[in-house]
Amino acid sequence: MRFVFAVLVTLQLSNIPTVVSAQRRAIKFEDYIALKSVSDPQLSPDGKWVAYTVSIPSLEDNRNVSRVWVADARTGKTRQVTDGPGSDRQPRWSPDGKTLAFISTRESGAQVWVLPIAGGDARKVSGLADGASDPVWLPDGSGLIVTSDIKWPVNQEIDQRNGAYPTEARIWTGFMWRHWDDFRAGKRQHLFRVDLRTGKGTDVTPIDHDVPTIATSGDGDVAVALDARTIAFAMHRDSTVADNTNVDIYLIQSDGSEMRQITTSTGADNTPRFSPDGRYMSYLSMERAGFEADRLRLMLIENPLGRSARTPVEATAGWNLSVGSYSWCPNSKCIYAVVEERGRDKIYRVDLPSFRRSVVVSDGVNTAVQVGLDNRTLVYLHQTNSQPAEVWLGGKALTHHNDSALAALELPPLEEFGFVGALGDSVFGWLQKPPGFDPTKKYPLLYLIHGGPQGAWTDSWGPRWNNQMFAARGFVVAEVNFHGSTGYGQKFTDAISQHWGDYPFDDLMKGVDAVARLPYVDSTRMGAAGASYGGYMIYWIAGHTNRFKVLVAHDGVFNTTSMAGSTEELWFTDWEFGGSPYHNRDLYEKWSPLNHVSDWKTPLLVVHSQLDYRVDLSEGYQAFTAAKRMGIDSKFLNFPDEGHWVLRPRNRRIWWGTVLDWLEVHLNERPHP
Repeated sequence: MRFVFAVLVTLQLSNIPTVVSAQRRAIKFEDYIALKSVSDPQLSPDGKWVAYTVSIPSLEDNRNVSRVWVADARTGKTRQVTDGPGSDRQPRWSPDGKTLAFISTRESGAQVWVLPIAGGDARKVSGLADGASDPVWLPDGSGLIVTSDIKWPVNQEIDQRNGAYPTEARIWTGFMWRHWDDFRAGKRQHLFRVDLRTGKGTDVTPIDHDVPTIATSGDGDVAVALDARTIAFAMHRDSTVADNTNVDIYLIQSDGSEMRQITTSTGADNTPRFSPDGRYMSYLSMERAGFEADRLRLMLIENPLGRSARTPVEATAGWNLSVGSYSWCPNSKCIYAVVEERGRDKIYRVDLPSFRRSVVVSDGVNTAVQVGLDNRTLVYLHQTNSQPAEVWLGGKALTHHNDSALAALELPPLEEFGFVGALGDSVFGWLQKPPGFDPTKKYPLLYLIHGGPQGAWTDSWGPRWNNQMFAARGFVVAEVNFHGSTGYGQKFTDAISQHWGDYPFDDLMKGVDAVARLPYVDSTRMGAAGASYGGYMIYWIAGHTNRFKVLVAHDGVFNTTSMAGSTEELWFTDWEFGGSPYHNRDLYEKWSPLNHVSDWKTPLLVVHSQLDYRVDLSEGYQAFTAAKRMGIDSKFLNFPDEGHWVLRPRNRRIWWGTVLDWLEVHLNERPHP
């Protein structure tokens, strides 16, 4: 049965000119890069304080500098509590609420520091050789569990071959030797118990596996039981981890003894949590093996520390949406879950034991939920397309770090539209009008295509692909959540697998048809841009339609066969193309943009970074070579120090300037100086 929405939302045409305040203007890069990034809210045990992180990009230092802040939950008064060299992040309250642990790079790399909240100086606790991250307090307050990389094994073949003459050479014999932008050969990620008094760090998972898992991971994959001795974590224990998603939940004692497996499904299980009363262990689970975008189910196991096997129970049975993250209520009688739904991240309450669910926050994108002592008051991050994330408490903004900067900017809200797409299904998208919009004028259109491919455009403040930045150059911006997008039911998400070039392309073309008919869109001046799968679709579009005047592909897949041989997560291409290219070559060839290069005619900007291990740099090289050999106006932008995303402030400045100017030169009558 096809997935069709009961109500089809139609495109709303605005005939009323926007009234522009004389004090407001379009956003510029200088405004964009100066905005503060608020993240990681943590509610104190007594509910009186919220610790969180504020990050500010620095062009001068070419890095993002983050500090820990604390807000009074009653008055909203905020204060910065860390300073000095380096950056500070991941604040975590001690069980008694008197101390904040956090990760700081101010001395000896990233280490655990603790700060008495009533006053006093912070002190460094850990001294791990490769630093620490993701601190989790032991319930008795005696120490913390942290994650750290270590050299593994200690004595390696390359060491023996180097001898007294060290080199930069590497030798490896297994898969997953690199991940995203990190070279993993010769090291493992382990859990360490750090004693609060002595600072001693003890490896509690001295095994030849990454603990917690580095792939198909969740929203925090380590938890400590009330007994302060039992640690739950997600781990991929297979001898080969690159070609499957068999991640399970394990328990181990804090001294490294008695490790035992709790879950046994062949899909990915992650994000373990213990209920505050200790009765349950919860976790998120994907049912299908080898599929990283399967529906995430919320599961419960009763009496998790008992020796007898317990059958997991799904708290979200019958639902077709995924739980992205979740938090227990203090009374252990409810759970608050973040659920992506139709372009928004909503917060649902799930009552126990009835599993009755209800929406409590619905607008915008809402994440990082913490639950107050009354089991109803929520602390969370809230953002929209026109408002960067701030900490909210009880449905109102608690922090206001960007209010003054935003007051000077005109940031039009998103408008939702819908149409009938591939397979007769309802498909939805977003429309962004430029500042100073005049419905009597004609505007060029920029069509953005999301990655994943199991991802979605949401009503959020884009940290990298930001609608407001594109619209500020005078473009109408449109986005479509095509077949394969998340938040519209699992069947809709599944539809893209083995169909990269038909259903999504059909949706995108029908979507651009709908937008091109708008009276204020100039259908003769349309461009398209996308990253990752979106970059793939740009290359596919180049060979299948000439309706766009300009294209931008960021870290896109150009040659599906070479992608399968150079990416690090092999289960991804195996699932998406029905097996490896050695066993199912025909489908790879069917959906490869390489095979349609002879039809390329549209000017193309290729962006690809050196450290992108998900979609290898060679994909960009091949696409640019094809464009040049076809005589197409083309340009290549490369970042030697970036991975799949462009994160460094100076590189972001180059990215935005290059991309916006490329689009404007080809879409506007008068090029931007």
